[in-house]
Amino acid sequence: MQNKGFVKLIAVALTLICCLYLAFTVKSRSFKAEVEQIAATEGQAAAEEYQEKTLDNEFFLLQKMRNVREMSLGFGLDLEGGMNVILEVSVSDVLKALSDNNDTDNFKAALKYASDENAKNGGDVINLFTEKFQELAGKDQLCTVFATQQLRDKINAKSTDEQVKEVLRSEVSSAIESSFNILTNRIDQFGVAQPNIQRLEGTEGGIMIELPGVKEPERVRKLLEGSANLEFWECADLQKAAAVLTEIDKILDSESAKEETVAEVTEVAETDTTATDSIAEKKGLDKVLATKKVTADSTKVVKNFASLMDKSGMGTGSSVIACFPKQYRRTIDSLLAIPAVEQLLKAENISFKWGNKQITYVNENREEVKTGLYPLHAISTENSINGHANMEGDAIADASEAYKQGTSEPYVSMTMNPNGASDWARLTKANLKKPVAIVLDNIVYTAPTVQSEITGGQSEITGNFTPEEVRDLVNVLKSGRMPAPARITSCETIGPSLGAESINQGMWSCLIAFIILMLYMIAMYGVKPGMVANGALIMNLFFTVGILSSFQAALTMSGIAGMVLSLGMAVDANVLIYERTKEELKSGKRVQEALSAGYSNAFSAIFDSNLTSIITGIILFYFGTGPIRGFATTMIIGLGANFLTAVFLTRIVYEALLAKEKLNNVTFTTSITKDLLQNPKVNFLGARKKGYLIPATIIVLGAISMATIGLNNGIDFTGGRNYVIRFDKEVQTEAVRELLTEQLEGKVSVIQIGTADQVRVSTNYKIDSNDPSVDQEIEQKLYDGVKSLLPDGTTVSQFTDSYIQSSQ
Repeated sequence: MQNKGFVKLIAVALTLICCLYLAFTVKSRSFKAEVEQIAATEGQAAAEEYQEKTLDNEFFLLQKMRNVREMSLGFGLDLEGGMNVILEVSVSDVLKALSDNNDTDNFKAALKYASDENAKNGGDVINLFTEKFQELAGKDQLCTVFATQQLRDKINAKSTDEQVKEVLRSEVSSAIESSFNILTNRIDQFGVAQPNIQRLEGTEGGIMIELPGVKEPERVRKLLEGSANLEFWECADLQKAAAVLTEIDKILDSESAKEETVAEVTEVAETDTTATDSIAEKKGLDKVLATKKVTADSTKVVKNFASLMDKSGMGTGSSVIACFPKQYRRTIDSLLAIPAVEQLLKAENISFKWGNKQITYVNENREEVKTGLYPLHAISTENSINGHANMEGDAIADASEAYKQGTSEPYVSMTMNPNGASDWARLTKANLKKPVAIVLDNIVYTAPTVQSEITGGQSEITGNFTPEEVRDLVNVLKSGRMPAPARITSCETIGPSLGAESINQGMWSCLIAFIILMLYMIAMYGVKPGMVANGALIMNLFFTVGILSSFQAALTMSGIAGMVLSLGMAVDANVLIYERTKEELKSGKRVQEALSAGYSNAFSAIFDSNLTSIITGIILFYFGTGPIRGFATTMIIGLGANFLTAVFLTRIVYEALLAKEKLNNVTFTTSITKDLLQNPKVNFLGARKKGYLIPATIIVLGAISMATIGLNNGIDFTGGRNYVIRFDKEVQTEAVRELLTEQLEGKVSVIQIGTADQVRVSTNYKIDSNDPSVDQEIEQKLYDGVKSLLPDGTTVSQFTDSYIQSSQ
């Protein structure tokens, strides 16, 4: 065989990679079991403390446990559960963006009314807004707000309110669809976890996302809620900003301001009274971290706002004007939102924005110490137009992950388009020796001091990022800017959609099928050829799982189906080789010559079948989502591993055995197959015309069935109603599903939500009916189904009032 050394090199390298990532998977599963054991014996708080301590301080194969967990093979929503997130794209935010951030009193009052009314009583936000605006400003005045540059081709000074409403409705619908597509793109780039993403019917901007095996919920939250609104802002002079903070103190000292802010400050102080310790003072950072004296005394924040600023940073080119403990961030935001403070900031052309990370320093042991203090940056709005930044994200043509030479510090490399490069050169030239803030979704990621004019359109975002944070930031920037941020309205941890019994049955069925397959190869071709083929099957499975693990993929039941299919095709490849080899042996060739001819003659057939199947898998992966992608991913990987093991590795094994003369008497037959299908007495070809009737009959019956009965579409195609049921005891999802299947005619899905005593039931029973009585009918069926799991004597009304928590 040619290129034997190259094949061995590929096989060894792939084996080492798979061993490494499978070792990560085994260690991660072991760590998870430890955490669960601690939770069971010492409580959830102790388990979380142990987990956080271990993730960053323990190492396995030179990797932090946090990275080990990230690089392990996960399990899908159907096998292990994950996160269920409900997001809502704010229609009010879309209207604000369409108005070009209009700040007139009538517009803000009408928008606030519409938002509040929608939150309390529901209703169409656009109708509520236009009705209130007409009441405040008069009829046909909407055009004065929305005749912007963005909508110049659709709205003009003569547009009526009805015309404007139609345009707004179309733009809002387009914005929500765009947000859905961007979120889909972000999640797809986040990993190979087979997510489920769908629009929620009956809501204006609702989107549901199911994420299997998610290990970093906070990371996902940031990824989903970010709108990718990238901005470049000039920074304010710190002396001027300090004077503004002093003026703010005066406003806060007024009686009216005290009444507005004390409740908010007290609330924060009561919910989180963590005081910043004195580590900064010990390390000589007391000037930078002036808030070390701030405790739960809320009045100190109100009356001494200016005293908290970082005076040591004045005049050094820094944009940080003050630092605050995390528990006061919400308080500071509320203070800055006071109308009198807003008017002052607008008059002084200054705004304040938080930094993305708390301040840290490295101690004498080279350990990174977190201070708990977050920087507040002073931003200049003097050269902005209508509140827009000096440069915005549309200047970015591409973003990528990069690492600084020597330090391996990750950062985001940005390439700007021609207009953006020109604007960036002009902005940096105007701010020499001054900081320029790079802001994403109103958070300052970095504020580097400009040393010289930057031309060429190449720039970067730094900020002491982890590799995962850089990848997520690149993902957000490349996926595009959403018209409005998507806010998470519900975030639940859910259990596996398949019960433990179903999962075990599925796993056992795969194992039994695999064993039967191995026994079949031995029975058909003999012990030695059969074991060589079985070894190839085992290596195929090993490579497939190892490569999936290296992708940090989530293994699902549909993925296992793709894996089983690829194993079946691996057997086909060995069968083709062995049958061709048997033919060569019958022609009188020696074993070595027969094997060589068998591999050569079977190669084209194996190559064609694998290639066409891989092309099919690529199409499924490209156009499919969720379970379809999981199936396609494992099938493609399995087919690639199949080609390596069945065609190349088995041949290397045979050549080694032939060299040791251990295959001299091999015939690739057994007593069972020696005369099988030899000289058949049945004239199959003669009966071919009768045989045509069988598939023809099946096709006709299938066409009739499709025309009369049609397909019974599942919930993933039709959508459905969701009901969250909370029981008085722990229940098994499989048991609940069996009880409800008969009641709801099999159109039901049951998954655990949060704890083991709560499930979410999804059904498309009578989904096409708009009759209000259908909800009552379904609730009755739910009651009838789970009645045996409820306390004795529970009535239907008690069930709907106390056990069904919510429905949608």
